[in-house]
Amino acid sequence: MMGTLYLVATPIGNLEDITLRALRILREVRLIAAEDTRHTRILLDHYQITTPCISYHEHNKLTRRDDILAALQAGDVALVSDAGTPAIADPGQELVQACLAAGHQVVVIPGPSAPIAALVASGMDTSRFAFIGFLPRQSRERRALLDEIADLTITVICFETPHRLLEALRDIAAVLGPRPLAVANDLTKRFEAIFRGTADELIEHFSQQSPRGEFTIVIAGAEPVSDRKRDRYRLRAQTTTVTEETIAAYLRSLSEQGLRGSAAVRRAAQELGVPKNTVYDVWRDICDQ
Repeated sequence: MMGTLYLVATPIGNLEDITLRALRILREVRLIAAEDTRHTRILLDHYQITTPCISYHEHNKLTRRDDILAALQAGDVALVSDAGTPAIADPGQELVQACLAAGHQVVVIPGPSAPIAALVASGMDTSRFAFIGFLPRQSRERRALLDEIADLTITVICFETPHRLLEALRDIAAVLGPRPLAVANDLTKRFEAIFRGTADELIEHFSQQSPRGEFTIVIAGAEPVSDRKRDRYRLRAQTTTVTEETIAAYLRSLSEQGLRGSAAVRRAAQELGVPKNTVYDVWRDICDQ
């Protein structure tokens, strides 16, 4: 019988946040593949679990994959990350794909998840949301990604490291404008905190209090453009030559809704049916006023 790969969610801070089923599986499997065996050993020692562990992370995933597939020929294997649900923002996804391709069963043992915990505590819309993982390291790539999500009207969740948090908030302010944010810090740990406000307000806070720990950012979705207002501008664009005044008025209406910069320029170009460069020139004139 071929072994099963169990995706076991582990605590994101508080060691009590683990299910009875997860503890049983960690005891019963032949092997545990852990992102950091030293980190996982703290959890295992706490619950007196002696199952052997090997490391499986970004830097050894290619060589370890074959080891894990070989172990699955002899019995079950559990995959855990440093915290939360494995295969989210870590190389576990590639291992899952390899196991499925090899004919192994994959079973999830659900539990803690930092994105979901931050979302439900944020006070923002939970009916529709998107998780985009860690923001890119470089500002240019980070702003490009933020520009891609600028028009989304659903809540967006991402991770960020403490040493890049302020830079990320500055880019969020520049691209997305003054929309609501929630920054969750060290969820379920002793000094957990959730900071709410606009990017500029949070920049002021973290400029005075250096960021430490792990951060999950929840970003409110863009305000949808009123159908009536959109139709009015579309009709004007279809029946008359779109003037700079029309473009400027539409850009100001988008700015009032929290959309600005490249996101506003792209939206206006799409809705008014005019070249993006033309809209950008008008946007620059507005900013210079």
